[in-house]
Amino acid sequence: MTYGIISILLIVFLIAGAILTKKCEPFLFGATIIGCVILYKAQFLSEFVYLLEGVVSDQTYLICVCGLFGSLIALLQASKGSFGFSRIISKYCNSERKTLLATFIMGILIFIDDYLNVLSIGACMKNVYDKNKLPRESLAYMLDSTGAPVCAIVPFSSWAAFLAAIFYSQDSVAALGFGNGIEAYIHAIPYSIYPIIALIIVFLFSLGVMPKLGGMKSAYRRVAETGKVYNDGSRKLNQSDRDGYEEDGNIWYFIIPMGILIAVTIVTSDLVVAIVAAILVAMVLYVSTKAMSFLEFFETLVKGFADMFPIITLIVAAVCFQQMTEVLGFTDFMIKLTQPILTPQILPVITFIFVCLITFTTANVWGMCAVASPVLLSMGASLGANPILIMAAIISGSAFGGHACFYSEVTVMSSQASGIENMDHALSQLPYVVIAGIVSIVGYLIMGFML
Repeated sequence: MTYGIISILLIVFLIAGAILTKKCEPFLFGATIIGCVILYKAQFLSEFVYLLEGVVSDQTYLICVCGLFGSLIALLQASKGSFGFSRIISKYCNSERKTLLATFIMGILIFIDDYLNVLSIGACMKNVYDKNKLPRESLAYMLDSTGAPVCAIVPFSSWAAFLAAIFYSQDSVAALGFGNGIEAYIHAIPYSIYPIIALIIVFLFSLGVMPKLGGMKSAYRRVAETGKVYNDGSRKLNQSDRDGYEEDGNIWYFIIPMGILIAVTIVTSDLVVAIVAAILVAMVLYVSTKAMSFLEFFETLVKGFADMFPIITLIVAAVCFQQMTEVLGFTDFMIKLTQPILTPQILPVITFIFVCLITFTTANVWGMCAVASPVLLSMGASLGANPILIMAAIISGSAFGGHACFYSEVTVMSSQASGIENMDHALSQLPYVVIAGIVSIVGYLIMGFML
């Protein structure tokens, strides 16, 4: 029996509930439990608990990244290192355009990993946005739009390493004669429309050329009328913040741990190792200079980890739902649905739309690409479609999913790093995501007939 239709109904239930209530977690868990009831009947509760335990076990790395980064951010604030950084950079970022452009440039430069990009820049810039009276929604949009899109089109990122390995394992790609997967990936980058367009849009937004639309326009109006840089619903996410951007702070308390974080990430390619190294260096630095006692350091570390519990909960809920849709056969159902209409000319645009749908609805960018890429590239080979264009469409669809999904890891991290409710961010950036998506659809439709 196929449960493909049921998986789609659960996805509709989830998205509608999230938009109406601006909450994702209850509907993620609710849809997962409904799926368990359908699949396992009377045993649904034990199967749900088994699924939950498995997800928590499998996501240990991501839980450590989120929790330990929360600890590091709390330490940077408690030592006043982040205030020192904000005070210095505020001298240069003294207008909306300069602040947005600085965020954009940092987002381009920190291309190694989208998690590192979002969390580190958020820690750097949150106080600067507050001082310049810019809505936190604009910071979250800048972080999200220079997270997945940048990593998708830089051949030295974690994204490129993963997708290149997936692509090069396929005969149709290996037959192109490239020396390795990264070389094939590089050839697909110029045709990766979505991340390129998304970056152009956010750059134009930084310059003030792209107008404020939808929820973003409302956020700017709120700041102008009330002075509030975030909604009242986000106040609980900022209880540990102080109006510290006017305080004195030692900038080295910020630069040294963050420099260690970035350097160790580059050397080891392990973000958890890098965060632990940065925390240890911060401990030696802060305690030895009496910025805080060892007990204060440890208490701050624990509190910072605990502050990340909402994002950890949301990520666990999203992965539970994603695994449930896999069991229900959502991806296979979508593939069978699209097969009858495929031709070499429209396969690129169908590939983009398909990857967008499965990554957006499941919040599982890499996992879905690992499942769908072999099927799509094989279809392309059998139809005689351009494999470079198919790879580019997969890259673009992946970037869309990571950028647009309300409950994807990077979207959630962008919200958390900006100190706002997740749905406030997701809905305020949605018009820009839709514009980039529509341009990409038109682009792949045209390219399919030209290349």
